[in-house]
Amino acid sequence: MPALIFDCDGVLADTERDGHLPAFNQTFREFAVPVRWSDSDYAVKVRIGGGKERMRSAVTPAVAAVIGLPDDPGALDEAVARWHRRKTAIYTDAVARGALPGRPGIRRITADADAAGWALAVASTSAEASVRAVLTEAVGPDLAAHFRVFAGDIVAAKKPAPDIYLLALRELGVPAAEALVIEDSANGLQAALAAGLRTLITVSGYTAAEDFTGASLVVSSLGDPGGPTAITLKDPLRLDVGRTVELTDLTAILAAPGPITPGPTSPEPETP
Repeated sequence: MPALIFDCDGVLADTERDGHLPAFNQTFREFAVPVRWSDSDYAVKVRIGGGKERMRSAVTPAVAAVIGLPDDPGALDEAVARWHRRKTAIYTDAVARGALPGRPGIRRITADADAAGWALAVASTSAEASVRAVLTEAVGPDLAAHFRVFAGDIVAAKKPAPDIYLLALRELGVPAAEALVIEDSANGLQAALAAGLRTLITVSGYTAAEDFTGASLVVSSLGDPGGPTAITLKDPLRLDVGRTVELTDLTAILAAPGPITPGPTSPEPETP
């Protein structure tokens, strides 16, 4: 039985710009932390895996002095954990209000994979509550119940380390050769490739210019009939995807040699 493993943020929904960024900034404001991330600031912060890790990166010595935070790692960890709990609540409330709809093709491809007997999972560095909220909004509660969710601090190292994907494979009982990952970022791609997994990229708001060497397919989105179409950006396997990415395309990726590992490779063939 093959498995389809999704990242969450940027894949199930384009959550970063309209969800996480305002939630971080509202949290900083509520806790009187003198930090406000602009869109360009956050485009850099999204390269850091994990929300608490992003928050911790904002606490410079000057910021710590303003908020009276002692020079003690334990105090910093406690403060960041408190901020992050509040940030997660703000974010999940936004998701519950329908502010972050699923990306094109997510519900369609999930329903098709489920009907065909594929195992379904999400593997994300975000907090589990956030992931489950986005998943339910993106695919609906009935389909969401069929997913295994691997999220947050359940592994020691976050993406681009492969830990979350290796855990998912072990728990699902699926070999890497029978699993396909859908990611949106270079960090996520590197994590998946390091776990031996073939990877399809659907670029998102902050990731379109990143290096996706090693991906089996790079598209603008999965596409939906009558809605946004899938624009192919890189097609090293010559899949010749149509206006929508279909389950047959995912099956073809799994059947192809791979994954294509990062590093020096032969030139990628041009998209037909």
